[in-house]
Amino acid sequence: MTTNAKPSAFKVRKINASEVMAASKFGRFHLLVFLWCVYAIGFDGFDIAMYGVGLPLMMEEFSLTLVEAGAVGSYTLVGMMVGAFVFGPLADMIGRKKVLAICMFLFSVFSLLAGLASTITIFTVMRFIAALGMGGLMPNVISLMTEYSPKKNRALIVATMYCGYSVGTILASLIGMYIMEDFGWRVLYWLGIIPLFTLPVFLKKFPESLSYYILHKQGDKLAKILNQVDPSGNYKETDDYEYTNAKESAKGFPVKKLFANNRAVSTFAFWIMVFSCLLMIYGLNTWLPKIMQESGYGLTSSLSFSLVLAIGQIVGSLLGGYLVDRIGHRKVLVSMYLLGAICFIALSITTNSLLLYVLIAVGGACTGGTQNLANPYISEFYPKETRATGVGVAVGVGRIGAILAPIIIGLLLAANFAPQSAFMAFAIPSILGCIALLFVQEKYGSFDRLDVSQNGKMVLINVMEKR
Repeated sequence: MTTNAKPSAFKVRKINASEVMAASKFGRFHLLVFLWCVYAIGFDGFDIAMYGVGLPLMMEEFSLTLVEAGAVGSYTLVGMMVGAFVFGPLADMIGRKKVLAICMFLFSVFSLLAGLASTITIFTVMRFIAALGMGGLMPNVISLMTEYSPKKNRALIVATMYCGYSVGTILASLIGMYIMEDFGWRVLYWLGIIPLFTLPVFLKKFPESLSYYILHKQGDKLAKILNQVDPSGNYKETDDYEYTNAKESAKGFPVKKLFANNRAVSTFAFWIMVFSCLLMIYGLNTWLPKIMQESGYGLTSSLSFSLVLAIGQIVGSLLGGYLVDRIGHRKVLVSMYLLGAICFIALSITTNSLLLYVLIAVGGACTGGTQNLANPYISEFYPKETRATGVGVAVGVGRIGAILAPIIIGLLLAANFAPQSAFMAFAIPSILGCIALLFVQEKYGSFDRLDVSQNGKMVLINVMEKR
């Protein structure tokens, strides 16, 4: 009996950590990751909205023209593009938690310094550095939330998490409506220091990515996490969490893998999709208050449209996430891009105030909501070891659209067109994003699927599938 017992005592179990996480039910651990991701992405929304919210008063203080104001907004977005290109791939190498901490530090410190700037030049430089952090934050938050979400409701969970972006936008709008006129536009930037004070708690409580723990053979951390999401598994530090496979998968330059295994066409399609969506999002967030002000609304009323835009983004994300988990990403995203095009055409010719509010909400759903759903779609398309890179590079290329948007809309407003006619410009990228989506070849994607194993448990299967 003793002889027979020894082999089993020393038998090492092979554990697929991603399979365990995907088959789990949403619990306290998932909620912890979710809340921190909501918190982090909230400052991304706050960051881009505060420029648009404070812009009318800033233009007065610095005597900026419409074209100059658009240029300053675009310089900031160049920083976001650089941040996405740098911090996305870097996270796949040194860990997403570390990169998120760096990103929050940059945003906090340099947002405060931007709010203290005495000239527009100093302001622009400080905003550029803060934007490096914001650019790297989005792809890493999305990748982490995707990795730590149960597969059954993954699209809805990630989309709901990304509503934090819209919550940040709402807070910026409310501060602009009720506080900014008394304290000035700079108060928005001073509030950017908040993440710095919460950074020590974040570093202590927030987990690193599963793929990082596996790659660095940190079995104790993996066992601790997996026992929280699946207590019946009795996971141990000595289990084999497929270390060899992870090491082989991690070899090579992450960006190169985006084009491997027939993924090139889909990768370019994702870039065009994100380019189109971010052009609309940043064009609206930067110029919506000014467009409505030029259309005859007061400052407070014009800022209320930004509030409605953010609410629309939340509703679009939640409703879209619910539908994606049932009918798939492609059908939902195509529908939202097409609805967005119709909405923007209608916005350019509508004069009724109530209808304007409704259309602005729909526009928010079909821009911010669409991007919120596209992010997990892109992330899941790529293998786990390159998901931050896949989203990061797509968002980095997409930032070109974000950079162009403030300049394009600024030029349209500087011309002698009716202010609301600028909405027509958003219909073009909406149609372009829809067309790009049709070129995504899902059969070459590394999508995850839950299936039932022989022992009746739900397990994760990584397949090249068509939906």
